Formats: sequence, structure tokens, C-alpha cells
Amino acid sequence: MNKHDPGGPEAVVRYGDNEITILKQGLYVRCAVSGERIVLDELKYWSVDLQEAYRGPAEATQRLIEKKP
Repeated sequence: MNKHDPGGPEAVVRYGDNEITILKQGLYVRCAVSGERIVLDELKYWSVDLQEAYRGPAEATQRLIEKKP
């Protein structure tokens, strides 16, 4: 399996302040901005308020700017 394009099921995750809780087992989640797959072991950026994951700091910042009132 290629870690940059994991096969298998997508995980369902609850994003907490300092941790994630896996609600449904899977290998990856999708970036809310780019739609790219993020292997769970590499997941470092997410929003607790929006309950979504981001590939990296650029995507997290982009989403923050989009959601600003």
C-alpha cells in the first residue's frame, strides 16, 4: 500500500482539542479543502469547531480565512 494513496475504507473521526477519536475504523480521512486523502498516522491539522481535517497548514489557514465573518 502506498502511504500517499492509501486504499481501504475512509475513517470517521471526531476531532477533539488535542486528540482524535475514531468512530469508524479506516485508513484515512479527506482534507476538507483539497479532498486529498490523509493517512491517519499523518493527520496533524483539524478544526474542532468545524469537525474537519486539513492536509497541512496552508489548507487550515485557507479554511480559516474562508470561514471568517
